[in-house]
Amino acid sequence: MRLTGKSALITGSARGIGRAFAEAYVREGATVAIADINLDAARKTAAEIGDHAYALKLDVTDQASIDAAVKAVESRTGGLDILINNAALFDLAPIVEISRASYEKLFSVNVAGTLFMLQAAARSMIARGKGGRIINMASQAGRRGEPLVAVYCATKAAVISLTQSAGLDLIKHRINVNGIAPGVVDSDMWDEVDALFAKYENRPKGEKKRLVGEGVPYGRMGKPEDLAGMAVFLASDEAEYIVAQTYNVDGGQWMS
Repeated sequence: MRLTGKSALITGSARGIGRAFAEAYVREGATVAIADINLDAARKTAAEIGDHAYALKLDVTDQASIDAAVKAVESRTGGLDILINNAALFDLAPIVEISRASYEKLFSVNVAGTLFMLQAAARSMIARGKGGRIINMASQAGRRGEPLVAVYCATKAAVISLTQSAGLDLIKHRINVNGIAPGVVDSDMWDEVDALFAKYENRPKGEKKRLVGEGVPYGRMGKPEDLAGMAVFLASDEAEYIVAQTYNVDGGQWMS
């Protein structure tokens, strides 16, 4: 097992991709904090995963909540070894219809939430003096623009840039910061995405999801479990020499 004895915190991990990461980490020997704004859902997920998972209330837009979550991990496990910044929101609209409220909400979670969660984890890791791993969840949307998805694309481009800068700054403390850029992933979030595309592109529900799945070179949409191998690898000793990179795990949708 590649993560034996490690302590991890995964934001937004009560469901979807975050949950798949938590399950994979526990299988690899880690103890995992299921950190989510929905504490009841986090508790349910932790109970289903088993004794090496536990629930934390976390709102990544609230600095006090971020600091409390890191302290809770320190108190329970003795220190934080791995952070996955997975919590994110999605919205879409034509450029002329983007609202300031939507813009601010997405940037507060996807960008500020990632930065200040990363910062709190890094401070904890530096104080402990044992290095660590930080993995930021980007997206293929951060590699290019999309007509209806300007704000979300911008947030994920910012995550890729933050990963580069933080990776270069923190490696002197032996904290490796890297990212994962999924393509289209069949999860609860994509059901919400499909409904928004149905609204703005005048499509029946389910059609956009079907079309994007058919457009993946691999032949289908990704599953949360398809991303777990990269998340385990980047947290393991095998990734010791990897710094400030964002890896595409997308069935061939984007080449860089």
